[in-house]
Amino acid sequence: MSDTKHPTLFSEVRIDSLTLANRAAVAPMTCTSAAEEGIVTDQMVTYYQRYARGGFGLVITEGTFTDTAYSQGYYRQPGIATDAQAAAWRPVVEGVHEAGAAIVVQLMHAGAQRQYNGYCEGSVAPSAVAPYGNTKPMYHGDGDVFAVPEALSETQLIEVIDGFVASAKRAMAAGFDGVEIHAANGYLLDEFLTDYHNQRTDDYGGSMGNRLRMVRKVLTSVRDAVGGDFTVGIRLSQIKINDTEYRWADADEAATIFRTVAEAGASYIHVTGAGAVEPAFSGDPRSLTELASEYSKVAVITNGALHEATAAEEQLVKHGATVVAVGRGALMDADWPARVRADKPLHAFDFDLLQPLATLDSQANWEAAHDDVFEPLAQRNG
Repeated sequence: MSDTKHPTLFSEVRIDSLTLANRAAVAPMTCTSAAEEGIVTDQMVTYYQRYARGGFGLVITEGTFTDTAYSQGYYRQPGIATDAQAAAWRPVVEGVHEAGAAIVVQLMHAGAQRQYNGYCEGSVAPSAVAPYGNTKPMYHGDGDVFAVPEALSETQLIEVIDGFVASAKRAMAAGFDGVEIHAANGYLLDEFLTDYHNQRTDDYGGSMGNRLRMVRKVLTSVRDAVGGDFTVGIRLSQIKINDTEYRWADADEAATIFRTVAEAGASYIHVTGAGAVEPAFSGDPRSLTELASEYSKVAVITNGALHEATAAEEQLVKHGATVVAVGRGALMDADWPARVRADKPLHAFDFDLLQPLATLDSQANWEAAHDDVFEPLAQRNG
């Protein structure tokens, strides 16, 4: 079915191993609903498949931890750090594929922004600097300030890289269409890019070129492990979950970041947060989406208040985006693409959907309480 109002949004596109039926993606969203051992549940299988049934061309999973040391950041966060965890993802992959969409797993190391870890005490980061703010009760946090992490040793740096590599290989074996390296929102790889988090005096600290070294090594190591045809994306942001004011120095620094990750083998760059779709720096009209497109020459996924289809189409046509990722709009309307194509109304986001916890149980309870307004999602998605 064509859509004359949004022809680019509903056109096919190929990104390395990804062949997408359209350019609408589900953004990665933490839902802390796995079993305690990091094992994906049947509830999560249904959750991801419904987006594919709703017409999204690409599903990007929530951040998934990569090793059984320090990478886990949330209670009931899914992992892909063991063969058992990887095997549990297979029904998710199969369900999404059966419904006609592609699926990428987001690989994440929490770094200092750890709220829970079932494998060890404490956390690690580039330097012994705690994140701003407190842990979040909606993600099972106790509201306490973040602990001061241990600065990563050279041996531990290698272990972190090895965790990303091993998880990417497990993802490939489990049938995923690609992986997305999480280097945004204040997690470990983003901490290396952040001047106040990264106070190292070795080759991983100092100039932005040095601070990019860890990100570059993760990307090149993963790319070498999975080969040239498998999709390896990266997510980047200026802001952190607990520091929404942080910005990179300027457009030149952004250009350095985007060029570096492209040269390291990224198939696409996924930008989110402040400046992603609006001017990123004072005195420069370009957004991060435009800067990434201009300086990387790879595909760009953009995320940020794009639940209105007209805004999404504009990013694709005028601002350098290859794909648009929808987050809160997808939570409210898992059939967002189908509704847009049929010119049906979209629902405004209700933050109560994520209360008292950002879990699938909370979402199910909210949906049940609003059945006078919303059809059951199972019916809306076929």
